[in-house]
Amino acid sequence: MRLAYFSSGRLAAIVAMFVASAGPAFADASPDLRGRLYDWSDGVLVVAHRACHAPAPSRGMTARLPENSLAALDRCVALGVDMVEIDIRRTADGALVLMHDPTVDRTTDGRGRVSEMSLRQIKALRLKSPGGSRDGGTAEAPPTLEAFLARARGRILINLDVKEPIAEQVAQVVLASGAGGQVLVKARPEAGAAPMADLPPYSGLAFMPMVGAVKGRAVRDPAGITAVQVLAENRVPAIELCDLRRSEFEAVRAAARMAQVRLWSNALARKGLKGFLARARAGGATADGRRIWTQLVGDGVSVIQTNRPAALLDYLDARGLRGRAPPIINAAL
Repeated sequence: MRLAYFSSGRLAAIVAMFVASAGPAFADASPDLRGRLYDWSDGVLVVAHRACHAPAPSRGMTARLPENSLAALDRCVALGVDMVEIDIRRTADGALVLMHDPTVDRTTDGRGRVSEMSLRQIKALRLKSPGGSRDGGTAEAPPTLEAFLARARGRILINLDVKEPIAEQVAQVVLASGAGGQVLVKARPEAGAAPMADLPPYSGLAFMPMVGAVKGRAVRDPAGITAVQVLAENRVPAIELCDLRRSEFEAVRAAARMAQVRLWSNALARKGLKGFLARARAGGATADGRRIWTQLVGDGVSVIQTNRPAALLDYLDARGLRGRAPPIINAAL
């Protein structure tokens, strides 16, 4: 399908007109699960990157868990994390499974490309905890998307990072599972493209545009992209910020705030924003720590994706940021 295009000059002035009437496109969601995501004024949300695999010593959870696992999902629920982010790939026989890398080498006790393995072969593998040791507590195989959705249903929001051009199949599986009201999908719109949230395969789900550089290459007019995408009738709850320069970020933030849409950023190495999050500071522990979180919250970001969800929850609780809108400290609009 070829997308329709809009002229950029008419965008910002009409955004607010659509916000009041726009809303979620489906009604099967629990208000408790979805309400905060769509309420841009309701505090900072925590997203666990590849689920809650890191230890949470402040909560008495000291073991490492495999990423993208059911065990890590259960930990997210126990911690009270708002959303879990997972990665989706397709096997040779068409099954959808959770796996970040194109191969199973790093995260399991096997070797090979996911796209060249059958579901039976994937199920024969066992996940390893971060650092390389097998998770002896669960002996868990990489889960299918269906199994993960069934385990998560009614418990937590889910962000799908679809690693291959399989979005249509992913949407079909999500909707068939009955968990559509818990799932947030995302993709990168082109400059001038019509709102992707209203187009298949995203129109039946919550959709988040990703705005900013692609593999280090800047995109044209990220603020204009934002202004168009928030016009969707299938209301957009957030904009994911991807490697934006400071001036670009401020323009995107203005468009998002006019539409009362959240800003989402990764607090991960070489992710999120640049300029004020210098790449020289973006490696190691500082990429997922208090200094970065303070900067993001101060700039009006209200959804933070992290490898350390328990530590981020502790930080937000201590600052009283888990139930009210954070002020923009670092710049005025």
